[in-house]
Amino acid sequence: MRIAVEGCMHGDLDTVYKTLQYAETKNNFKIDLLLCCGDFQAVRNEKDLESLNVPRKYRSMNSFWKYYSGEEVAPFPTIFIGGNHEASNYMWELSFGNIRIGGLSGIYNQRHYHLGHYERPPYNEHTIRSVYHVREYDVHQLLQVEEPIDIFLSHDWPVCITDYGNSEELIRRKPYFKKEIEERTLGSVAAAQLLEKLKPPYWFSAHLHCKFSALVQHGKVAQ
Repeated sequence: MRIAVEGCMHGDLDTVYKTLQYAETKNNFKIDLLLCCGDFQAVRNEKDLESLNVPRKYRSMNSFWKYYSGEEVAPFPTIFIGGNHEASNYMWELSFGNIRIGGLSGIYNQRHYHLGHYERPPYNEHTIRSVYHVREYDVHQLLQVEEPIDIFLSHDWPVCITDYGNSEELIRRKPYFKKEIEERTLGSVAAAQLLEKLKPPYWFSAHLHCKFSALVQHGKVAQ
């Protein structure tokens, strides 16, 4: 089974699908599944744009609506989690659903972590941001999972994951990460807790718009 993983799609399904179809043709293989690590932006209509937390000039329908309406058909199954730029009203209409895939939508913010999900549309200037903040309740649910998970998706990176990869090269490419890496605040405390507990063979994140590989050893076997 060949799985493609995309970072932040920002609603541009047309471009992502065309790129992957080109890769299929060039390399003579078939993609069976596409995973997106957040900022998918499933905008169905102009009303959904009101719940999308981006500057007004970036509020665009893009191309998801064509696949939602049936005008276009996705070339392969697509699974996504939420990020911090989503049509949050639609995300809350979606319920949880051989390869076991786990996911944690949103980004970590200590200020709202211990609160419940109190936000309801129409969102104001505060709740349009807090609605996508990870809550302790969601993490606690995932911590109860006992069966092995093959792939886990989060939007922001597990905190301190840079300890397990080439952080010097990352800082060279993204020098403004240096302070947070040194202060050990780059990433999500919640995601790190789940990584330690669930120990999935593969973990994919997005949010920071750069590629970074890490190898975390769980016990005696590197995973």
